[in-house]
Amino acid sequence: MTFSTTDAATWLATARRVIGIEAEALGLLAESLGESFAAAVAAILQARGRVIVSGMGKSGHVARKIAATLASTGTPAQFVHPAEASHGDLGMVTREDVALVLSNSGETPELSDIVAHTRRFSIPLIGVAGRAGSTLLRQADVAILLPQAPEACGTGVVPTTSTTMTLALGDALAVALMEHRAFTPEHFATFHPGGKLGARLATVASLMHDAPPLVAENAPMAEALLVMTNKGFGVVGVTNATGALAGIITDGDLRRHMEGLLGRRAGEVMTRAPQTIGPGALAEQAVALMNDRKITCLFVLAPGGNGRPLGVLHIHDCLRAGVA
Repeated sequence: MTFSTTDAATWLATARRVIGIEAEALGLLAESLGESFAAAVAAILQARGRVIVSGMGKSGHVARKIAATLASTGTPAQFVHPAEASHGDLGMVTREDVALVLSNSGETPELSDIVAHTRRFSIPLIGVAGRAGSTLLRQADVAILLPQAPEACGTGVVPTTSTTMTLALGDALAVALMEHRAFTPEHFATFHPGGKLGARLATVASLMHDAPPLVAENAPMAEALLVMTNKGFGVVGVTNATGALAGIITDGDLRRHMEGLLGRRAGEVMTRAPQTIGPGALAEQAVALMNDRKITCLFVLAPGGNGRPLGVLHIHDCLRAGVA
């Protein structure tokens, strides 16, 4: 497809204008936030159930994203379509929940049943709208008014700036709740086991093999070679009398002690004080350690300092899980 330099300049100017208008609106939103935002966070924290997020049209698409963000950051949440709510899905909304309802005009007729349901059963209602005095904000227990800002389309009819502000407000709620709950990357990994993000947050414990190849220090090398071969990791751990990891035997150790190898004991051949890792470490950290040390395996030691091996992690386990 071909286009002129004039076309390109026009399109770029439009893009920059749109982004500039929306960026300015986000600044207005940040300045406008006050007690109602804090009250919304408090209402969600006090709820024993879920956050029911609802909206119609473009607000509905934003509501779905907000619900997903809340749920993935430690705040149980569910999107309920307002039209479906009027045909039975109101049964999903319980007295234990808190409702977060979005409408730029605050007068969306499809929201009337879900709003009425919250009033009938004393379910806390957080309303988000762009019109002061609208039905939604008047009915809400917590009313968040979006600042007046022009839609970026230029005609004022296409939801652009308003949806951007609503989406950012949802992110602000999610992060405020997440920080209050001290939500950690480990918690985040629980809700994101799949994909690249899940791989980055996977722990060593979730990928390691629970039965590491081990022999005692006084074990003959014939036994060590048998264990090393059967397990297939290319390494065998050597434990002392207390069961702690004293060293490891690798292919390199075998080559260095080739002469009279079968007449030796494991403790004579092993490399002492090998690199190890804990089960709670991120797999990404383990990969970085293996790459730095130019090794392919790490023994995983029990926390507490007793040095007992819990498992073994191979670089291939990390690569299969998408950690690279």
